[in-house]
Amino acid sequence: MTGAQALDIFDAQVTSRQLDLAGRWLRSFGEGFYTIGSAGHEANALVAAVLQPTDPALLHYRSGAFYCVRAAQAAAGPAAEPAEAAVAYPADPAAHPSEPGREAAADASDVGVGLFDAAGESSDEQPDAGAAAPEDSARAAHGEIEAPTGAHGGRGAAEGPQDAVSAATRPERPWAYAEAAGDVLRGVVASAREPIAGGRHKVFGHPDLAVVPTTSTIASHLPRAVGMGLAIERLRRRETRRAGAVDAGDEAGESPTWPSDSIVVCSFGDASINHASATAAFNTAGWYDHTGLRIPVLFVCEDNGLGISVRTPQGWVEAALRSKPGIRYFGADGSDPVRAYAAAEEAAAWVRRHRRPAVLHLRTVRLMGHAGADAETAYRSPAELAGDLDRDPVAATARLLVEAGVAGGEELLARYDEIGWLVRRVAEEVIGEPKLTGAADVVAPLAPRRPARLARAVAEAAARAAGPGAADRDAAFGGRLPELAGPLTLAQSINAALSDGMLDHEEMAVFGEDVAAKGGVYGVTKGLRDRFGPARVFDTLLDETSVLGLGLGAGLAGMLPVPEIQYLAYLHNAEDQLRGEAATMQFFSQGAYRNPMVVRVAGLAYQEGFGGHFHNDNSVAVLRDVPGLVIAVPARPDDAAPMLRTCLASAAVDGSVCVFLEPIALYHTRDLYAEGDGEWLAGYAEPAAWASGHVPIGRARVYGVGSAEDLTIITFGNGVRMSLRAAAALADEGVGTRVVDLRWLAPLPVADIMREASATGRVLVVDETRRSGGVGEGVLAALVDAGYVGAARRVAGVDSFVPLGPAARQVLVSEEAITQGARTLLAR
Repeated sequence: MTGAQALDIFDAQVTSRQLDLAGRWLRSFGEGFYTIGSAGHEANALVAAVLQPTDPALLHYRSGAFYCVRAAQAAAGPAAEPAEAAVAYPADPAAHPSEPGREAAADASDVGVGLFDAAGESSDEQPDAGAAAPEDSARAAHGEIEAPTGAHGGRGAAEGPQDAVSAATRPERPWAYAEAAGDVLRGVVASAREPIAGGRHKVFGHPDLAVVPTTSTIASHLPRAVGMGLAIERLRRRETRRAGAVDAGDEAGESPTWPSDSIVVCSFGDASINHASATAAFNTAGWYDHTGLRIPVLFVCEDNGLGISVRTPQGWVEAALRSKPGIRYFGADGSDPVRAYAAAEEAAAWVRRHRRPAVLHLRTVRLMGHAGADAETAYRSPAELAGDLDRDPVAATARLLVEAGVAGGEELLARYDEIGWLVRRVAEEVIGEPKLTGAADVVAPLAPRRPARLARAVAEAAARAAGPGAADRDAAFGGRLPELAGPLTLAQSINAALSDGMLDHEEMAVFGEDVAAKGGVYGVTKGLRDRFGPARVFDTLLDETSVLGLGLGAGLAGMLPVPEIQYLAYLHNAEDQLRGEAATMQFFSQGAYRNPMVVRVAGLAYQEGFGGHFHNDNSVAVLRDVPGLVIAVPARPDDAAPMLRTCLASAAVDGSVCVFLEPIALYHTRDLYAEGDGEWLAGYAEPAAWASGHVPIGRARVYGVGSAEDLTIITFGNGVRMSLRAAAALADEGVGTRVVDLRWLAPLPVADIMREASATGRVLVVDETRRSGGVGEGVLAALVDAGYVGAARRVAGVDSFVPLGPAARQVLVSEEAITQGARTLLAR
């Protein structure tokens, strides 16, 4: 680390500290809305300095200094030169312009590599089979800390002799962090001009900086980081194979989202390591490493010893992190910038070289409390608070600069005050920026819907399947095309549609528990691994959080993931990955980042009493209230394939997160009215018919039974088959019925519901989910909101878990209950 680098890092740390103070100042008069700061964690600037500016970063909320360094790295570009337009520190504060751009930091006072020598080892990592190269250990032992790449890596910096440069002879220092400061403060004041969330939340993120926004949910971003690492490595290997298979002048396909040598960095606090999401992520990373798969992820645990007021037991974090199988441990104290820099550099280099996961345990302190309203004197002693001040990382860097003769104490104090003034100026300017003022503005990036583009995407897929891809399609199906196979079951139709999706979307992957070798517990994915190989169809470990985390990371890295959750009841173990992570990504990034995904879930009840509530879960309320989530429920084979194509197109085109809820009891159903009639089967459409058979999101399907003039039954899933059977019985009594299959539980097909309800003036809602919180509540509310004035009644499941055996019939909707409900409604 050079003197110039250390000065730059000091500036970044001071900027971060002053941003915390500015946030408190803005809050004091009602203009600031976020006061969780980074004070005490500024050593994460050292971590940013040793990374490449294109390494994707998922940062926790005390990452102000990291963000400042990354912003300057990105501004510097691949070869940082002294920035002529950079804003210098003026003698007169009034001379400072209010909105300097993001410029590179450079300084002629570079005093050379090896100025700050660390005695002893640079890190206290554990030895393992993948130990660092001998030259790395030797370099660390001698304190020879090489400059990293990027603006803080000293690219283009002149290296001078190891002597102190006085303030009188040193050129005025530029402030390279003005734009980063503006980004952060816009988040604090909820400005609509904030570059990532646009005033929707205070997060660290920027599409130009490879910083992916994360929510405040504790540790929920760690499973995504593992998925990103796995996806980056898969894409890197695919691109390598492509490059070797084409001539130099040929196109090798689209480049991955990040450079092929990227590593993922993911930071979090010490309290977060106890969270189930963190445990899942560490376990998954280690599990895959044990199997030989490479996951280049650098976890960074910033350990200040506190989770708000709850203390982390002394030594717990190190003991816990060192014990993680398959994850290399590195440790450092953030109040020792030389050794912390060396450890961070060594950890990042190890992950980049070996493409394996590691954790950097960075010991920090927490200054200024958890947030502005936190009176930490209620649970911390004065001596403890004073001890943390002694380990202040900003003061530690200043001390290093003074002891090395790079800068004087008065000079650094003046720099601290000057940066404080500059930050204050930025804060004053962002106060007046516009805020989000309407609901439409707030939800605009949440879940974009472009139905015309989806229809076009389906038509284009059909053209490819029928044209240039016809031979590959015939080969994939072994000459037995599904449209020539005769009537198919629901499971067979989904299987064929998955195959067609894999053929059309090269980046698509199907994965989950038992989906590959076994072909799914119900055979829905049977044969896919043989057709498309283990790289695209693979089994995962038995952890739903990790399954969804892999999908989240893969989608962010440019893949089209189709994870399977084996049973709906198992989803509840991991639902925050959908709610807190998947559904919020476009919302908190204004669409700059997205995680397209189609989550297949086998669910609902009616398995003839088999399995009890874990295999017959009928609760979807937790999904229906997630903003922006698409929920599809195909009941018929001839709906399943086009609905799956729509979900894949929506994910690919709009970045949608779709849940494809498959009724288990209908997977292999063949008959509708009588045994052997085969009327629940349906043919698979040939590609030429895909466009005309396209099923848009939020459109229902209507069946007319008899005159279809007396009653409208609105239902979905298993309710469709039961309602059609009940309608046939009512037709024998002279009652004409319209059976409306919702097909989409979110968004509900409100226009179709209202049209069909108004056609008869009598509505029976058949809801196989529970009476409280079930789908029927949403349907009836939609009718009321739309002005429906006819009669309505509901038949729904009992508020109960589904029991084992025949007792299940006592709590689920039956055909008899539907028929009786219809008769009661007609008698009014």
